[in-house]
Amino acid sequence: MITSRQLNACGLDSDAVRVRVRRGQLHRRYRGVYAVGTGVLAIRGAMTAAALACGDDATLSHWSAAAWWEMARWDDREVEVIVRRSGGRGRDGIRPHWSRSLDACDVWRRDHIRITSPARTALDLAGDTSAKALRRMVRQALAENRVTIRQLDDVLRRAPRHPGAPALRAVVADGHVPTKSELEDLALDLLQAAQIVPPEVNPRLRLDARDIRPDLLFRDQRLVVELDSRRWHHDPLTRRDDADKQAILEAHGYRVLRITWWQIVHQPDQTVRRIRAALHDLEPRLATGYGR
Repeated sequence: MITSRQLNACGLDSDAVRVRVRRGQLHRRYRGVYAVGTGVLAIRGAMTAAALACGDDATLSHWSAAAWWEMARWDDREVEVIVRRSGGRGRDGIRPHWSRSLDACDVWRRDHIRITSPARTALDLAGDTSAKALRRMVRQALAENRVTIRQLDDVLRRAPRHPGAPALRAVVADGHVPTKSELEDLALDLLQAAQIVPPEVNPRLRLDARDIRPDLLFRDQRLVVELDSRRWHHDPLTRRDDADKQAILEAHGYRVLRITWWQIVHQPDQTVRRIRAALHDLEPRLATGYGR
């Protein structure tokens, strides 16, 4: 992507630009913004064009920033940017936002355009999505090291009156548990609702010279809960790896409880009873020191 001003700086006046547009070397995306070489743009190219079209102070934001940081999937909506009062009007495919609370610390530069940081992006989306979807987004961003709890706390401190602040503050206060899948989220929410002590999520265990990462671990009771997704039954390689993982865990004194997506979603009460029973059965191990 390139702007008219940048083309002028390269020595091309308006006539030279028009010639290159006719030749197909430049493709006009917005007034004063061109794609070089091809008019077919990937997602980030389209976002870059929209940000450049809104001026030097425009900042890619909201769902567009979330897609850029791979915190959310892109669904071909309008590109969202935070602009000055005069920017972003009358441009097809661009949705402008105005913000009085956008701190310089919350604006990062990538590929020569301004983008809201992952933490600020989460704050902007907190008022535009459900609590469940926000919790999923934040937990996964934590698991993938795209954001930290400190960054989330800092952005809330800088913008305490932001419309999304109450929702994001509730997610942060809920336990900061990083998860890698929606299924892990559902399981943790189920355990929390049942007031079961929260387990460790994806901890690293070194067993038989291998790194083993159980989905959920109740360490004191030496209970592992493995969560099987809806695709698990159709993937023989995954089933084989999981069977090997379970064998290693059991050989080292861990009890492994397998729970499916269906059981969590459609049989939540029964699932809670199974976990409670397993935890109760394993309580004597604490007294005997079994497996330690």
